[in-house]
Order: sequence, then C-alpha cells, then structure tokens
Amino acid sequence: MRYLTSGESHGPQLTTIIEGLPAGMPLEAEDINEDLARRQKGYGRGRRMQIEKDRVSIVGGVRHGYTLGSPLGLVVENKDWTHWTKVMGIEPLSPGEEEEVKRKISRPRPGHADLVGGMKYGHRDLRNVLERSSARETTVRVAAGSVAKKLLNLLGIEVVGHVLEIGGIKAENVKYDSINDLKERSEESPVRCLDSEAADKMMNLIDEAKKNGDSIGGVVEVIVEGMPQGVGSYVHYDRKLDAKLARAIMSINAFKGVEFGLGFEMARKPGSEVHDEILWSEEKGYYRRTNRLGGFEGGMTTGMPIHIKGVMKPIPTLYKPLQSVDIDTKEPFKASIERSDSCAVPAASVVAEAVVAWELAEAIADQFNSDQFEKLQRDVENLRKESKEF
Repeated sequence: MRYLTSGESHGPQLTTIIEGLPAGMPLEAEDINEDLARRQKGYGRGRRMQIEKDRVSIVGGVRHGYTLGSPLGLVVENKDWTHWTKVMGIEPLSPGEEEEVKRKISRPRPGHADLVGGMKYGHRDLRNVLERSSARETTVRVAAGSVAKKLLNLLGIEVVGHVLEIGGIKAENVKYDSINDLKERSEESPVRCLDSEAADKMMNLIDEAKKNGDSIGGVVEVIVEGMPQGVGSYVHYDRKLDAKLARAIMSINAFKGVEFGLGFEMARKPGSEVHDEILWSEEKGYYRRTNRLGGFEGGMTTGMPIHIKGVMKPIPTLYKPLQSVDIDTKEPFKASIERSDSCAVPAASVVAEAVVAWELAEAIADQFNSDQFEKLQRDVENLRKESKEF
C-alpha cells in the first residue's frame, strides 16, 4: 500500500490517491468524515477551524460501499478557496495583475519551511513554500489514515491517541479500563487528556499563551491493541516496523521526537528494569509480563499493545513575532502571521493516530495476501493461531 497527497493550504482542494487497498473491504465516506471532524476539534485551535468543515468525497475505488482493489481517490474541498481564487489561481496573471493579486511573501518566518524551502526550489515568493508546508496537508493524511483504521478495525486492531502533556503540564492519572474506555474518555476531553485535573490546567495554560501571543507544544501517545505477533522484520533495517512508525511520527508537522514504551527513560535504568520477561499460557500463548518496550522486539510486533509517543514543538507562527530577515531587502523585521493556533497538540493526536494506523495497515498488507479482503482476514487470523501454537 502507498499514497500520495496533493494540494495547497489555500488551494481549491486537497487530494490523496491510495494504491494497494484490498478489494471487498467495506468503506463509506462517513468512516473518514468522523476523523476529519476530530482533527478540527481541540482546545487552542484557531479561526480556520470555524471556516472549514472538512468532508471527504470518494471519487474512485469504491462501488456500492466496497473497495474495488483499484486506486482509491479522496478529495477534501477547501471552503476558504473562494477568498483565494486570484492569489492561488492556476492560470498565469497578466502583467498588470501581479502586484495587485499575487501578494508576494519575501519575509520568512522562524521555525517554518519558508526560507530553506525557498532556497531549495528557487522560490522568491515564499507563498509557494508555505502553502504546501502548512499543516493543512495533514487533512488528507488523516483521511488516508482513517481508511487504514477501518481496515485494522475489521481485523480486530484498535488505534487510539490521547494527550499526555501540554506546555509542561503532565497527565498523571491516565489509567483506563479498556481501549474503548480510553477512546471514549479522550473524546470527551477538549484537550484529549484522560486526567481531568491536568486537562483543566492545560486549558488555562493555552488561554494564557493565546493572551500573550505565544504558542505551546506537548506530548501525544498512540496506543494500539490487537496487532498480531511477528509483523515487521529483523532481517533488513528498512523493514523494521518500529523504525517505519518512528519515521511516520516525525513526518507530522512540528513533531521533533518519538519514543516507544519507556522510551528515553530506558537510558536511566538497568536492563533488568527495561526488558520484558516472556511467559506462556494455554489461553494466551506467548505474552510478556510487562510492556516496557512498547510492543516491539527486533523491529517486529510482540503481540503486546503498541505504545508510541511523539513530541510536538510549539507552533512557530506567533502573535508575538520573532526576528527574521527580508530575502529581497535583507532588512530585519518582525515575522508576520497567516492564521494560527495557540496549541494544536489535541488535534495532533488525531494526526498521530492516522500515520500510525497507515504504517500498521501497510505492513500487514505487505506481509499477507492483500488482493482480497477476505483472504487478508483469513491470513491474519491464521498468524494469530500459529503464534499461539508455536
């Protein structure tokens, strides 16, 4: 499986084409729209979330509610496009229109892709960079991830994200009874945090940051239950599934760190407090006494829940602007803003769910017969049975 996305932040639409999805998998637009709506929620989101109400159109690859095995085409229209038809238009501008319409940007914002992207592609108008490097692109990555989540769910695999930390405020009480309990409680929280006391403090801090024209980051966690053992590989570095997941998390806008299980805490513990003892029972087969490694050994799933955390930096578009340099005049200036969130960590947990789900679905599709969904289901169930009997 693979997918590509296309589109700019203020362009007419965002598009993704997914290749390799098995035929015969039930899929409807509402399966995707639910996650698109979740991505737009979260305390600290900016004005654009009030403008856009993201809905997907399935334009290929599905007939009568089932995938065909052909490429799946998904489109999300940008409702704000009506205000940008001239600025972001496809057709060339006449000489008289350029200064009036183009709204050229020559002032790169610190922390964004503006300056380096302009250097790389030779753009003297940095709007050509910021329109694509915008986190708006994650809309269709969430759409692709929703399709992957649907596939995983039908295979008995659940993917749920939540927030562990915002602006230095950490959730302490994150106990939950089941993966469904985790999902329900995180959805009820404006910051997707299970610790209600910490959530209140997080919202107060977001309000303070917004008042000060600043932004704050945090830590999200994605938990996956139901993955069979042995997905991934130890044989080649580029087939290690935890490495693919780490890359996926780091591909999310503003993410700067990733860890599995105990993560960086492992550096401060002896091996006896890090590795997971192996047990066996007739009911469970092989399992681990603990899950400090976060569901992976040797780049392969162990059958234990996957725990992966991502660190999101504060959004660099600030109402308290930082200093930069105009690329045309070389004069210093205070960086301008487009539109911005004071905190996008709750929304980022939804994006993290999506990219994790995609990598897991892709790994399963690559490892098993994935032309037909029924055969894929049978192969995954056979792996679970064989792992138990090994």
